Amino acid sequence: MNDAGEGPGEGTRAVRAGLPEPVKHEPTLPGPVFAAHFHLPGDPTGPYTYGRDENPTWTLLERAVGELEAPGEDGVETLVFASGMAAISAVLFSQLRAGDAVVLPDDGYQALPLVRAQLEAFGVKVRTAPTGGDAQLEVLQGARLLWIESPSNPGLDVCDIRRLVEAAHARGALVAVDNTLATPLGQRPLELGADFAVASGTKQLTGHGDILLGYVVGRAGEPMTAVRRWRKIVGAIPGPMEAWLAHRSLATLQMRVDRQSATALKVAEALRAHPDVTGLRYPGLPDDPSHKVASQQMRRFGCVVSFTLSTRARADRFLEALRLVDDATSFGGVRSTAERRGRWGGDAVPEGFIRMSVGAEDPEDLVADVLRALEESAD
Repeated sequence: MNDAGEGPGEGTRAVRAGLPEPVKHEPTLPGPVFAAHFHLPGDPTGPYTYGRDENPTWTLLERAVGELEAPGEDGVETLVFASGMAAISAVLFSQLRAGDAVVLPDDGYQALPLVRAQLEAFGVKVRTAPTGGDAQLEVLQGARLLWIESPSNPGLDVCDIRRLVEAAHARGALVAVDNTLATPLGQRPLELGADFAVASGTKQLTGHGDILLGYVVGRAGEPMTAVRRWRKIVGAIPGPMEAWLAHRSLATLQMRVDRQSATALKVAEALRAHPDVTGLRYPGLPDDPSHKVASQQMRRFGCVVSFTLSTRARADRFLEALRLVDDATSFGGVRSTAERRGRWGGDAVPEGFIRMSVGAEDPEDLVADVLRALEESAD
Protein backbone atom coordinates (compact mmCIF):
# COMPACT_ATOMS: atom_id res chain seq x y z
CA MET A 1 0.00 0.00 0.00
CA ASN A 2 1.14 3.58 -0.54
CA ASP A 3 1.41 6.13 2.23
CA ALA A 4 -2.19 7.22 1.72
CA GLY A 5 -3.46 3.65 1.98
CA GLU A 6 -5.04 3.92 -1.48
CA GLY A 7 -3.55 0.81 -3.05
CA PRO A 8 -0.12 -0.09 -4.40
CA GLY A 9 2.50 2.62 -4.75
CA GLU A 10 3.58 3.87 -8.13
CA GLY A 11 6.71 1.76 -8.27
CA THR A 12 4.78 -1.40 -7.46
CA ARG A 13 2.12 -0.48 -9.99
CA ALA A 14 4.69 0.20 -12.73
CA VAL A 15 6.47 -3.10 -12.11
CA ARG A 16 3.28 -5.18 -12.16
CA ALA A 17 1.02 -3.20 -14.52
CA GLY A 18 -0.76 -5.30 -17.11
CA LEU A 19 0.72 -8.65 -16.13
CA PRO A 20 -1.54 -11.65 -16.70
CA GLU A 21 -2.58 -13.99 -13.92
CA PRO A 22 0.30 -16.38 -13.12
CA VAL A 23 0.20 -19.77 -14.81
CA LYS A 24 2.60 -22.50 -13.81
CA HIS A 25 5.53 -22.87 -16.25
CA GLU A 26 4.48 -19.76 -18.19
CA PRO A 27 6.57 -16.53 -18.29
CA THR A 28 5.49 -13.67 -16.08
CA LEU A 29 5.31 -11.44 -19.18
CA PRO A 30 4.45 -13.56 -22.22
CA GLY A 31 6.51 -12.95 -25.32
CA PRO A 32 5.24 -11.04 -28.34
CA VAL A 33 2.51 -12.67 -30.39
CA PHE A 34 3.35 -12.47 -34.10
CA ALA A 35 0.10 -13.19 -35.88
CA ALA A 36 -1.77 -11.64 -38.77
CA HIS A 37 -4.71 -13.97 -38.25
CA PHE A 38 -6.03 -16.37 -35.62
CA HIS A 39 -7.97 -19.64 -35.71
CA LEU A 40 -11.55 -18.50 -36.22
CA PRO A 41 -14.06 -21.24 -37.03
CA GLY A 42 -17.71 -20.22 -37.24
CA ASP A 43 -18.92 -16.72 -36.48
CA PRO A 44 -16.19 -14.09 -35.84
CA THR A 45 -16.64 -13.71 -32.09
CA GLY A 46 -14.05 -13.20 -29.36
CA PRO A 47 -11.22 -10.71 -28.93
CA TYR A 48 -8.73 -11.90 -31.54
CA THR A 49 -9.79 -12.22 -35.16
CA TYR A 50 -7.36 -10.26 -37.30
CA GLY A 51 -4.02 -8.63 -36.53
CA ARG A 52 -5.03 -5.10 -37.49
CA ASP A 53 -7.83 -5.11 -34.92
CA GLU A 54 -6.40 -6.71 -31.79
CA ASN A 55 -3.31 -8.53 -30.59
CA PRO A 56 -2.70 -10.25 -27.21
CA THR A 57 0.58 -8.34 -26.78
CA TRP A 58 -1.21 -5.03 -27.28
CA THR A 59 -3.87 -6.10 -24.79
CA LEU A 60 -1.36 -6.51 -21.98
CA LEU A 61 0.38 -3.23 -22.79
CA GLU A 62 -2.92 -1.36 -23.06
CA ARG A 63 -3.97 -2.75 -19.71
CA ALA A 64 -0.66 -1.61 -18.20
CA VAL A 65 -0.84 1.93 -19.60
CA GLY A 66 -4.45 2.25 -18.43
CA GLU A 67 -3.45 1.19 -14.92
CA LEU A 68 -0.83 3.95 -14.86
CA GLU A 69 -2.92 6.72 -16.44
CA ALA A 70 -6.13 5.95 -14.53
CA PRO A 71 -5.41 3.64 -11.58
CA GLY A 72 -8.49 2.21 -9.95
CA GLU A 73 -10.89 3.66 -12.53
CA ASP A 74 -13.44 1.41 -14.17
CA GLY A 75 -14.62 1.89 -17.73
CA VAL A 76 -11.33 3.28 -19.03
CA GLU A 77 -10.08 2.16 -22.44
CA THR A 78 -6.53 2.34 -23.78
CA LEU A 79 -5.45 2.05 -27.41
CA VAL A 80 -1.82 1.78 -28.51
CA PHE A 81 -0.56 3.14 -31.82
CA ALA A 82 2.51 2.98 -34.03
CA SER A 83 3.77 6.39 -32.86
CA GLY A 84 2.82 9.43 -30.82
CA MET A 85 1.72 11.26 -33.96
CA ALA A 86 -0.49 8.32 -34.90
CA ALA A 87 -2.20 8.64 -31.50
CA ILE A 88 -2.53 12.43 -31.80
CA SER A 89 -3.93 12.17 -35.32
CA ALA A 90 -6.38 9.47 -34.25
CA VAL A 91 -8.00 11.73 -31.66
CA LEU A 92 -8.10 14.84 -33.83
CA PHE A 93 -9.31 13.25 -37.04
CA SER A 94 -11.80 10.90 -35.38
CA GLN A 95 -13.50 13.66 -33.38
CA LEU A 96 -13.57 16.57 -35.83
CA ARG A 97 -15.68 17.15 -38.93
CA ALA A 98 -15.82 19.88 -41.55
CA GLY A 99 -17.21 23.01 -39.92
CA ASP A 100 -16.04 22.07 -36.40
CA ALA A 101 -13.59 24.28 -34.51
CA VAL A 102 -10.58 23.02 -32.57
CA VAL A 103 -8.27 24.92 -30.23
CA LEU A 104 -4.58 24.01 -30.42
CA PRO A 105 -1.58 25.44 -28.55
CA ASP A 106 0.58 27.69 -30.71
CA ASP A 107 3.68 26.71 -28.72
CA GLY A 108 3.30 22.93 -28.81
CA TYR A 109 5.05 20.08 -30.57
CA GLN A 110 6.59 21.11 -33.87
CA ALA A 111 4.42 18.75 -35.95
CA LEU A 112 1.23 20.53 -34.87
CA PRO A 113 1.49 23.12 -37.68
CA LEU A 114 1.43 20.22 -40.15
CA VAL A 115 -1.64 18.84 -38.39
CA ARG A 116 -3.25 22.28 -38.53
CA ALA A 117 -2.75 22.51 -42.29
CA GLN A 118 -4.38 19.11 -42.80
CA LEU A 119 -7.30 19.91 -40.51
CA GLU A 120 -7.93 23.15 -42.38
CA ALA A 121 -7.76 21.30 -45.69
CA PHE A 122 -10.59 19.11 -44.37
CA GLY A 123 -12.66 22.16 -43.46
CA VAL A 124 -11.95 22.25 -39.72
CA LYS A 125 -11.52 25.69 -38.19
CA VAL A 126 -8.32 25.91 -36.15
CA ARG A 127 -7.73 28.46 -33.42
CA THR A 128 -4.48 28.75 -31.48
CA ALA A 129 -3.27 30.37 -28.29
CA PRO A 130 -0.25 29.97 -26.01
CA THR A 131 -0.17 27.40 -23.23
CA GLY A 132 0.97 29.80 -20.53
CA GLY A 133 -1.52 31.96 -18.66
CA ASP A 134 -4.39 29.67 -19.67
CA ALA A 135 -4.64 31.74 -22.85
CA GLN A 136 -6.63 29.04 -24.66
CA LEU A 137 -9.63 30.05 -22.54
CA GLU A 138 -10.05 33.14 -24.72
CA VAL A 139 -10.74 31.15 -27.89
CA LEU A 140 -12.83 28.26 -26.55
CA GLN A 141 -16.32 29.44 -27.47
CA GLY A 142 -17.94 27.19 -30.02
CA ALA A 143 -15.03 24.72 -30.19
CA ARG A 144 -15.64 21.00 -30.53
CA LEU A 145 -12.25 20.01 -29.07
CA LEU A 146 -9.57 21.63 -26.92
CA TRP A 147 -6.05 20.26 -27.29
CA ILE A 148 -3.76 20.91 -24.32
CA GLU A 149 -0.03 20.28 -24.16
CA SER A 150 1.21 20.80 -20.62
CA PRO A 151 4.10 21.11 -20.04
CA SER A 152 4.51 22.42 -23.56
CA ASN A 153 7.30 21.19 -25.80
CA PRO A 154 9.85 22.74 -26.01
CA GLY A 155 9.08 25.89 -23.99
CA LEU A 156 7.89 24.09 -20.82
CA ASP A 157 4.94 26.35 -20.12
CA VAL A 158 2.15 24.90 -17.97
CA CYS A 159 -1.56 25.66 -17.92
CA ASP A 160 -4.20 24.96 -15.28
CA ILE A 161 -5.66 21.79 -16.77
CA ARG A 162 -8.60 21.59 -14.34
CA ARG A 163 -9.59 25.16 -15.10
CA LEU A 164 -9.43 24.68 -18.85
CA VAL A 165 -11.30 21.38 -18.70
CA GLU A 166 -14.13 22.89 -16.67
CA ALA A 167 -14.41 25.82 -19.06
CA ALA A 168 -14.30 23.59 -22.13
CA HIS A 169 -16.91 21.17 -20.80
CA ALA A 170 -19.18 24.08 -19.86
CA ARG A 171 -19.04 25.09 -23.54
CA GLY A 172 -19.67 21.57 -24.80
CA ALA A 173 -16.10 20.83 -25.91
CA LEU A 174 -14.07 17.67 -25.44
CA VAL A 175 -10.56 17.96 -23.98
CA ALA A 176 -7.43 16.02 -24.92
CA VAL A 177 -4.19 16.44 -22.98
CA ASP A 178 -0.83 15.52 -24.48
CA ASN A 179 0.85 13.87 -21.49
CA THR A 180 4.12 12.98 -23.21
CA LEU A 181 6.44 15.21 -21.25
CA ALA A 182 4.86 14.57 -17.86
CA THR A 183 4.23 10.79 -18.20
CA PRO A 184 1.49 9.16 -16.08
CA LEU A 185 3.81 9.44 -13.08
CA GLY A 186 4.00 13.19 -13.52
CA GLN A 187 0.29 13.88 -13.96
CA ARG A 188 -2.93 12.05 -14.81
CA PRO A 189 -5.08 14.09 -17.20
CA LEU A 190 -8.20 11.96 -16.71
CA GLU A 191 -8.09 12.65 -12.96
CA LEU A 192 -7.92 16.34 -13.87
CA GLY A 193 -11.12 15.95 -15.88
CA ALA A 194 -9.82 15.48 -19.42
CA ASP A 195 -11.61 13.21 -21.87
CA PHE A 196 -8.41 11.88 -23.42
CA ALA A 197 -4.83 11.40 -22.25
CA VAL A 198 -2.59 11.10 -25.30
CA ALA A 199 1.15 10.52 -25.42
CA SER A 200 4.14 9.45 -27.37
CA GLY A 201 5.44 6.29 -25.73
CA THR A 202 8.62 6.83 -27.73
CA LYS A 203 9.85 9.21 -25.04
CA GLN A 204 10.21 8.73 -21.28
CA LEU A 205 7.43 6.16 -20.95
CA THR A 206 9.67 3.51 -22.53
CA GLY A 207 12.88 5.44 -21.94
CA HIS A 208 15.52 3.75 -24.07
CA GLY A 209 15.20 5.52 -27.41
CA ASP A 210 14.57 2.29 -29.30
CA ILE A 211 10.78 2.18 -29.75
CA LEU A 212 8.25 4.27 -31.66
CA LEU A 213 4.88 4.07 -29.89
CA GLY A 214 1.83 6.12 -28.97
CA TYR A 215 -1.34 5.69 -26.94
CA VAL A 216 -4.74 7.17 -26.21
CA VAL A 217 -6.57 6.64 -22.91
CA GLY A 218 -10.19 7.67 -22.38
CA ARG A 219 -13.42 6.61 -20.74
CA ALA A 220 -15.54 4.11 -22.62
CA GLY A 221 -18.08 5.72 -24.92
CA GLU A 222 -18.53 7.02 -28.44
CA PRO A 223 -15.41 9.23 -28.45
CA MET A 224 -13.13 6.26 -27.73
CA THR A 225 -15.13 4.06 -30.09
CA ALA A 226 -14.40 6.61 -32.80
CA VAL A 227 -10.68 6.54 -31.96
CA ARG A 228 -10.68 2.74 -32.19
CA ARG A 229 -12.50 2.93 -35.53
CA TRP A 230 -9.89 5.38 -36.82
CA ARG A 231 -7.06 3.03 -35.84
CA LYS A 232 -8.77 0.20 -37.72
CA ILE A 233 -9.31 2.32 -40.83
CA VAL A 234 -5.82 3.81 -40.94
CA GLY A 235 -4.00 0.75 -39.65
CA ALA A 236 -1.68 2.82 -37.43
CA ILE A 237 -0.85 -0.15 -35.24
CA PRO A 238 2.33 -1.01 -33.33
CA GLY A 239 4.29 -4.14 -34.09
CA PRO A 240 4.05 -6.85 -31.43
CA MET A 241 7.79 -6.66 -30.73
CA GLU A 242 7.56 -2.91 -30.06
CA ALA A 243 4.55 -3.45 -27.82
CA TRP A 244 6.35 -6.15 -25.85
CA LEU A 245 9.49 -4.04 -25.47
CA ALA A 246 7.37 -1.12 -24.28
CA HIS A 247 5.65 -3.25 -21.64
CA ARG A 248 8.98 -4.62 -20.48
CA SER A 249 10.31 -1.05 -20.15
CA LEU A 250 7.42 0.09 -17.95
CA ALA A 251 8.83 -1.92 -15.06
CA THR A 252 11.61 0.64 -14.55
CA LEU A 253 9.44 3.72 -15.18
CA GLN A 254 9.30 4.97 -11.61
CA MET A 255 13.03 4.48 -11.05
CA ARG A 256 13.86 6.28 -14.28
CA VAL A 257 11.41 9.13 -13.76
CA ASP A 258 12.49 9.74 -10.17
CA ARG A 259 16.19 9.71 -11.07
CA GLN A 260 15.79 11.85 -14.17
CA SER A 261 13.50 14.40 -12.50
CA ALA A 262 15.82 14.81 -9.52
CA THR A 263 18.85 15.22 -11.79
CA ALA A 264 16.99 17.65 -14.07
CA LEU A 265 16.38 19.89 -11.08
CA LYS A 266 20.10 19.85 -10.22
CA VAL A 267 21.02 20.67 -13.81
CA ALA A 268 18.50 23.51 -13.84
CA GLU A 269 19.86 24.88 -10.56
CA ALA A 270 23.38 24.82 -11.97
CA LEU A 271 22.30 26.55 -15.16
CA ARG A 272 20.42 29.20 -13.21
CA ALA A 273 23.68 30.30 -11.62
CA HIS A 274 25.55 30.61 -14.93
CA PRO A 275 25.80 34.15 -16.38
CA ASP A 276 25.68 33.01 -20.02
CA VAL A 277 22.33 31.24 -19.67
CA THR A 278 19.08 33.10 -20.32
CA GLY A 279 15.46 32.03 -20.59
CA LEU A 280 15.94 29.02 -18.33
CA ARG A 281 12.77 26.96 -17.88
CA TYR A 282 12.10 23.98 -15.66
CA PRO A 283 8.74 23.66 -13.85
CA GLY A 284 10.44 22.17 -10.80
CA LEU A 285 12.37 25.37 -10.05
CA PRO A 286 10.53 27.35 -7.34
CA ASP A 287 11.01 30.59 -9.28
CA ASP A 288 9.93 29.19 -12.65
CA PRO A 289 6.85 31.02 -14.02
CA SER A 290 4.98 27.70 -14.23
CA HIS A 291 5.97 26.29 -10.85
CA LYS A 292 2.89 27.33 -8.89
CA VAL A 293 0.41 25.80 -11.30
CA ALA A 294 2.63 22.80 -12.01
CA SER A 295 2.97 21.97 -8.32
CA GLN A 296 -0.83 21.85 -8.01
CA GLN A 297 -1.33 19.24 -10.74
CA MET A 298 2.02 17.48 -11.25
CA ARG A 299 3.66 14.95 -8.96
CA ARG A 300 6.99 15.07 -10.82
CA PHE A 301 8.27 17.81 -13.09
CA GLY A 302 9.90 15.85 -15.88
CA CYS A 303 13.32 15.36 -17.38
CA VAL A 304 13.48 18.27 -19.86
CA VAL A 305 15.24 21.57 -19.21
CA SER A 306 15.28 24.38 -21.75
CA PHE A 307 17.48 27.47 -21.95
CA THR A 308 19.01 29.89 -24.42
CA LEU A 309 22.60 30.77 -25.27
CA SER A 310 23.55 34.01 -26.97
CA THR A 311 23.89 32.85 -30.57
CA ARG A 312 23.46 29.88 -32.84
CA ALA A 313 27.23 29.47 -33.03
CA ARG A 314 27.57 29.48 -29.25
CA ALA A 315 24.85 26.87 -28.93
CA ASP A 316 26.53 24.67 -31.54
CA ARG A 317 29.87 24.95 -29.75
CA PHE A 318 28.23 24.05 -26.44
CA LEU A 319 26.62 20.94 -27.91
CA GLU A 320 29.89 19.87 -29.52
CA ALA A 321 31.76 20.29 -26.22
CA LEU A 322 29.44 18.00 -24.27
CA ARG A 323 30.83 14.54 -23.55
CA LEU A 324 28.01 12.86 -21.61
CA VAL A 325 25.15 14.35 -23.61
CA ASP A 326 24.38 13.21 -27.15
CA ASP A 327 23.38 15.77 -29.78
CA ALA A 328 20.11 14.12 -30.75
CA THR A 329 16.42 14.88 -30.98
CA SER A 330 13.58 13.40 -28.91
CA PHE A 331 13.73 13.19 -25.12
CA GLY A 332 13.13 10.98 -22.12
CA GLY A 333 15.87 8.39 -22.63
CA VAL A 334 18.25 7.05 -20.02
CA ARG A 335 21.13 8.67 -21.94
CA SER A 336 21.05 12.46 -21.83
CA THR A 337 20.49 14.31 -25.09
CA ALA A 338 20.36 17.94 -26.14
CA GLU A 339 19.78 19.84 -29.34
CA ARG A 340 19.54 23.31 -30.76
CA ARG A 341 15.83 23.19 -31.34
CA GLY A 342 15.77 25.91 -33.98
CA ARG A 343 17.49 23.63 -36.49
CA TRP A 344 14.13 22.01 -37.30
CA GLY A 345 12.42 25.26 -38.19
CA GLY A 346 9.06 24.37 -36.63
CA ASP A 347 9.42 25.97 -33.19
CA ALA A 348 9.20 29.70 -32.46
CA VAL A 349 12.41 29.75 -30.42
CA PRO A 350 15.65 31.79 -30.55
CA GLU A 351 18.54 30.44 -32.62
CA GLY A 352 20.48 29.68 -29.44
CA PHE A 353 17.62 27.80 -27.75
CA ILE A 354 18.64 24.44 -26.25
CA ARG A 355 16.28 21.65 -25.25
CA MET A 356 18.06 19.25 -22.95
CA SER A 357 16.73 15.86 -21.90
CA VAL A 358 18.31 14.71 -18.66
CA GLY A 359 19.11 11.01 -18.49
CA ALA A 360 20.07 8.59 -15.74
CA GLU A 361 23.76 9.45 -15.46
CA ASP A 362 25.18 10.36 -12.04
CA PRO A 363 23.99 13.91 -11.30
CA GLU A 364 27.44 15.16 -10.34
CA ASP A 365 28.96 13.91 -13.58
CA LEU A 366 26.22 15.44 -15.71
CA VAL A 367 26.31 18.83 -14.00
CA ALA A 368 30.08 18.93 -14.30
CA ASP A 369 29.90 18.08 -18.00
CA VAL A 370 27.34 20.81 -18.69
CA LEU A 371 29.29 23.47 -16.78
CA ARG A 372 32.56 22.47 -18.45
CA ALA A 373 30.95 22.64 -21.90
CA LEU A 374 29.58 26.11 -21.13
CA GLU A 375 33.03 27.33 -20.21
CA GLU A 376 34.75 25.74 -23.19
CA SER A 377 32.18 27.15 -25.61
CA ALA A 378 32.30 30.71 -24.25
CA ASP A 379 32.99 33.53 -26.71
